[in-house]
Order: sequence, then C-alpha cells, then structure tokens
Amino acid sequence: MDHSEDAILRFCRGYVADLLEIAVDSVDPDADFDRLGIDSAIAVALLTEVEEHYDVDLPPETLFENPTLRAVAAYLHDQLRQRVAP
Repeated sequence: MDHSEDAILRFCRGYVADLLEIAVDSVDPDADFDRLGIDSAIAVALLTEVEEHYDVDLPPETLFENPTLRAVAAYLHDQLRQRVAP
C-alpha cells in the first residue's frame, strides 16, 4: 500500500467526494472542513475509514487539529512514518 502523503490525500479526497456525492476534483484539499460541507458525522466517518484503511488509531481531535484534508494527510503520513521508523 502506498503511504505517501499524495496517496493518502487522494484516498481522503475520494472518500469525501463519495460521501458528499460530488466530483473528486471539486474537493479542495486546502479548504477547511466546514467550507467543504463536512459536518461532525462525516468527519467521524472519515476518521473511521482512514483508521481502517491504514490500520492506525487516531485520536478524535486529529480532525480538529488538522482542519483540511491536506493537513490530515500530512499528519497521517507522519504517523505512519514514525510507526515504521527504527
């Protein structure tokens, strides 16, 4: 599985686009969640899906501390890199 930041971002954008029933290209990775129309229910679904897809446990505040998809991807990439570091 590709754990690059770009791959994580593509996964998150695709998941959000599916949930919101919009085109992936219209999901701005730098927009705040509220601008994208991501409410708390969608945010929790995204967090759960990311945890399952990448086999990680993330604290619920992850999305509040990283309020854009790009920030979430960067955070997750860093967590995955730390997990495999010697």
